[in-house]
Amino acid sequence: QLQLVESGGGLVQPVGPLRLSCAAPGLTLDYFAISWLRQAPGKEREGVACISRSGGTTNFADSVKGRFTISRDNAKDTVYLQLNSLKPEDTAIYYCAADLTVNPSMCIMKRSGMNYWGKGTLVTVSS
Repeated sequence: QLQLVESGGGLVQPVGPLRLSCAAPGLTLDYFAISWLRQAPGKEREGVACISRSGGTTNFADSVKGRFTISRDNAKDTVYLQLNSLKPEDTAIYYCAADLTVNPSMCIMKRSGMNYWGKGTLVTVSS
């Protein structure tokens, strides 16, 4: 079973910044919209951001809009999540997920149903 690999998590002070990476060994990400999700202790998993196959469409949760950005480098089969203006409530395990998508300009924020997932990387925001 192919699996995505997240990296870049760690302990960071409020404000940040931090950049997470999502790599896909053995998988060509060109055919997939990519989402980042997170799950904080005691809370449900939530969608954070997504990016279309082309990279031209991005969507963000209201809680991170204006603070996080998402980008992709299809040549490297890697997707990035840039976390700025971090708050303690951003503390969570961050997951990336790949969703096989026909429309190269579409990404849909959702919490399940993707084709491939990573194991997650922990981000802790604390002073």
